[in-house]
Amino acid sequence: MLQIIVHLILCYCTFPTTYGVVMAKKSLLNCDIAKTYFVTEGFLLSEIPKEPIPSKELRICGGISSGGLVCCTSDMEDRLQMNAKDKHDKATKQTLQRLQYILHTRAIKFHDFFNNLLKTSKRSFHEMFKKTYGILYEQNANVFTDLFEELETYYTKGLGNLDEVMNTFFNTLYQKMFTVLNSQYRFDNKYLECVGQHMKEMKPFGDIPQKLGVQIKRSFIATRAFSQALQVSSEVLKKMQQLKATDECSAALTRMTLCPSCSGINEKVLACNNMCENVMKGCLTQHAALDSDWNQFVEAVDKVAERLLGPFNIELLVQPINYKISEAIMNFQENSNDVSQRVFAGCGRPVLGRRRKRSVFNENNNFDKLKSMNVRKDFGPKANKKDENDEEKHHEKKGEEHTSSVIILDKLVKEIKQRIRDSRQFWLYLPYKLCNDGLVVPPSNTNDCWNGTHIDKDAAAIDVA
Repeated sequence: MLQIIVHLILCYCTFPTTYGVVMAKKSLLNCDIAKTYFVTEGFLLSEIPKEPIPSKELRICGGISSGGLVCCTSDMEDRLQMNAKDKHDKATKQTLQRLQYILHTRAIKFHDFFNNLLKTSKRSFHEMFKKTYGILYEQNANVFTDLFEELETYYTKGLGNLDEVMNTFFNTLYQKMFTVLNSQYRFDNKYLECVGQHMKEMKPFGDIPQKLGVQIKRSFIATRAFSQALQVSSEVLKKMQQLKATDECSAALTRMTLCPSCSGINEKVLACNNMCENVMKGCLTQHAALDSDWNQFVEAVDKVAERLLGPFNIELLVQPINYKISEAIMNFQENSNDVSQRVFAGCGRPVLGRRRKRSVFNENNNFDKLKSMNVRKDFGPKANKKDENDEEKHHEKKGEEHTSSVIILDKLVKEIKQRIRDSRQFWLYLPYKLCNDGLVVPPSNTNDCWNGTHIDKDAAAIDVA
């Protein structure tokens, strides 16, 4: 009996002590501190526990709670995880959108500039040739408009072979001119095929087809590559925005950003820097995998830009293309008799037809007028000075427009080039960028941050990714 009494006394004395410990632990956790934060996360007051509850039902935040008590339910934890995932996806998307916007707008600006360049060149070509050759040009304008259409098609769609485009153009022009300069004869298709076959050995246009063909090919290829690079890189960034955080990532984000509130810690506390970097690296592994390819893209664009600013400058090629083709025509005219005799020797003497009027090429001194126009030095002899005063003001104005346009193009390419350079290692630094945008404690306050389990006064972090 005495033993029973002693046991009861001991139990009686022990009970209040155990109860007091539990109450002490419970009292250490004040859920009112996190209540305001939970409300901002979209919870109703009726959904938030007024008092600490057991943490055993929580999958993420339960294991790091103090004393096995928390201030959020399992339903709240699920919603908090979804919120963490949505915030991460939104922050990542916004960061990618900023770079995508830069590349997309520059791609449009460059594309519009080049299209306007082609349209201006085409219009200038038409005006000059119509004034110089009159009805003869209008009757054969399709030869020249087809050339511009082929060049536009290559730039916009990448279709066609530029070597074939230029060969076809000069071959067709050669046959048309041969027919006009020998208008007293009749030529059937078979004879004209023979005429075309002798073009390479005749070189009626001098070396202009070869020079112009090389310049057009390298400049258009570089220009299209530059434009396509901007468009494709913009599309890559757009597609990467569609990637969503995995369950493992969202769990790590919840532990890093939301579990402190479940543990009753003030909502203002931010993650320690190392912890955030570890979590973000785990969440952005697919993004980081792009870094090597992206850096190669940056280097490639840089090289193409250098060429567009130098020997492949599309502006210096397209703008004066009318003068270059005009000089080719002049070369043919100067050697037309020799070319015709050599063709007759190779293809046979054609049949005389009804006598036509004198060639429009030679009417109204069109040949002399054409020779008076300023042709670039690297495409043949200097132009004669006859009628130079009549053209001087016109060319001064065109020269000013041309120089201004080149400056605009150079400035645009340089600006794009620098923007692309700035994106080097973009994917590698993305985790650090997101952390520094508000997820981590500022450097001046690193003595008070969340390390994944508790407030760390020494800012030591653990890997929880």
